[in-house]
Amino acid sequence: MAPGWKSVLRGFLGAALLAVAGCGAGAAAGVPDAEVPGILAALSGSSAGTARGAIDRVVAARDARFTAVFVELLRAAEVGVASPGAGRASAGALESLHATGFGADWHAWVKWYAGTELAPPPGFTGWKGELLGRIDPHFAEILAPGAPSRIRVEEVVWGGVGFEGIPALDRPATLAAGEADYLTPEEPVFGIVLNGEARAYPHRILDWHEMVNDEVGGVGFSLAYCTLCGSGIAYRAEASDGKRYDFGSSGFLMRSNKLMVDRQTRTLWNHLTGRPVLGPLADSEVRLERLPLVVTRWADWRARHPGTRVLSLDTGFDRPYRPGAAYGGYFASPETMFPVRERSRLLPAKERVFGLELGGVPKAYPVEALVEARVVNDTLNDVAVVLVAADPQIEVAGSSVRTGPARYRAGAPVRAYRAGSARFRLEDGVLKDASGRTWKLEEDALVGPDGQRAERLAGFLAYWFGWSSFHPGTLVWKAPASPSSSAAPSARSTAPGRPPRP
Repeated sequence: MAPGWKSVLRGFLGAALLAVAGCGAGAAAGVPDAEVPGILAALSGSSAGTARGAIDRVVAARDARFTAVFVELLRAAEVGVASPGAGRASAGALESLHATGFGADWHAWVKWYAGTELAPPPGFTGWKGELLGRIDPHFAEILAPGAPSRIRVEEVVWGGVGFEGIPALDRPATLAAGEADYLTPEEPVFGIVLNGEARAYPHRILDWHEMVNDEVGGVGFSLAYCTLCGSGIAYRAEASDGKRYDFGSSGFLMRSNKLMVDRQTRTLWNHLTGRPVLGPLADSEVRLERLPLVVTRWADWRARHPGTRVLSLDTGFDRPYRPGAAYGGYFASPETMFPVRERSRLLPAKERVFGLELGGVPKAYPVEALVEARVVNDTLNDVAVVLVAADPQIEVAGSSVRTGPARYRAGAPVRAYRAGSARFRLEDGVLKDASGRTWKLEEDALVGPDGQRAERLAGFLAYWFGWSSFHPGTLVWKAPASPSSSAAPSARSTAPGRPPRP
């Protein structure tokens, strides 16, 4: 902070408090709405003197609505779209308004703000769009004045790249399995089968692209991969409104989770829920349908589906497509890259879980415990389910272009099915029901000896913080005290805080 600036702010605050003491509470009741546009313009303008006057006005009025504005200016100063002086002045204003010790720590302020009920001043969305539009003009188009929103726009943060700065792959080139000699047997791939056609999407490629718009078995879909929250989800291209959408990476995050953008309306969507959250579609009930997807080893996928095709390295982009090259250091670290409000300590923030939701009831299954149990018979929202995790976790020995060698786990193959009246166990590597009859594990269903089918459910892997951030009341599966295939008790998260609105 510039010399003397904090004392100036304190002086104005002291004057405001004296005015309150002498004239009643109404003397510091906040800035009138009519003044807000001018103050917002001054705060993000080029004149330090005008900005200083605007800060004085806000602090003297004790207007906490501007908390979100000052937090944005901290980040803007960090990334060079506002002056360092604006950052220092904003930190001083925040400390004066809230008497905290966060100073200019943007991460700390974002986490703290997420736990409050504060609301920004009128016009905040458009002002934020104009500010971030200095990074990329598309941001101003998305964060437009009056844009419908299901979320707190204050929680939308810039992820460090421009609009579609992480380029999606659209109908990428593929190879027959036998031609994909660049892959090692143990490395992770996303696997999907639609209408009998199999396709594999190697992590080493998707780490650099995070979004694929493709068609398999005549079914269009988007594979949205959030490297930060550890989740890959396949969504049918045709949404519940009957319209077809394809997606890119918006450049925005919320709680360190990807916000994807559709190219038809430029609405932001929550990648974990498949719901639009900000933009033209945010006030509609449209949603995306999840399709079953599995994270597995290339060798295992190829053995199950010898006719599979797999992405070619010929993507049209020049990237070092090696395991861990993009995010190996992050995958190996227990830390998150962007601010995440800690909602629950039931599990470590970056522990892998398999998330499942039925009838609006979410449940998280820790992957390590699933792999140990191998088969879990459970009940979710009064529906009998079975989860099969017969293979060990996938260990990756990679190397990050930023941090060097990195060893990490990419999850494990987990598939969930509606169990009906059957209960399952593994016996000598074979899936059997309670009567000892053998069932075949397929990608779309478990198939019994008499043709019975237990249909696949579209769950997905994620880091615990990613899942729990948008499922704050999630159930959490606990392994039974002794090894068994019986249903285990559930625990409900008691994390406090404002429920999300996506």
